[in-house]
Amino acid sequence: MTPPRRHKPKPQAPAPRRPQAPAGDAPRPPTAESALQERRRPRAPVRAFLGLGSNLGDRRAYLAGAVARLPDVVCVSPLYETDPVGGPPGQGAYLNCVVELATTRTGRELLAEAQAAEAAAHRERVERWGPRTLDVDVLLVGDEEINEPDLVVPHPRMWKRGFVLVPLGDLAPELVIGHLTSELARGVRPAGTL
Repeated sequence: MTPPRRHKPKPQAPAPRRPQAPAGDAPRPPTAESALQERRRPRAPVRAFLGLGSNLGDRRAYLAGAVARLPDVVCVSPLYETDPVGGPPGQGAYLNCVVELATTRTGRELLAEAQAAEAAAHRERVERWGPRTLDVDVLLVGDEEINEPDLVVPHPRMWKRGFVLVPLGDLAPELVIGHLTSELARGVRPAGTL
């Protein structure tokens, strides 16, 4: 009897590799599909705040136009007039207010809305902290934290600016406790409402 013939096994293609979870407790990076699913998932509205300012042209009209075009507005602070902080000399005084939103938009989406409002007011970016028809800053978006070159939330300088903290205190006094001092509030003058 002859022994059975042994066949050489055919080489098989390697099995596709599954992505391995990063070491430790780091979350797995999102895939395009997971990011899309996350975007489709409804978000609960959060409390967000935008700071608005204008020191060129019809300041009150520019602020009113911005408030009218912003999404999800629930409240607008009174107006305050302040002298410019930083920037070139010879600028006119600013009118400032803070707008509260109840929104499902992310900080990035609110930045796009802010930039659209500035464009509608024909803002020109000539020099840093220079005069402007409209400036809209994303201050807070719920508990969201963003640290990117073009967007930092919470706004990195808001806690040192009386023209932000005074109107923010009108809408959310609990947020400014321990931040708003009499020194910061000095020079922030009531200027009516929109």
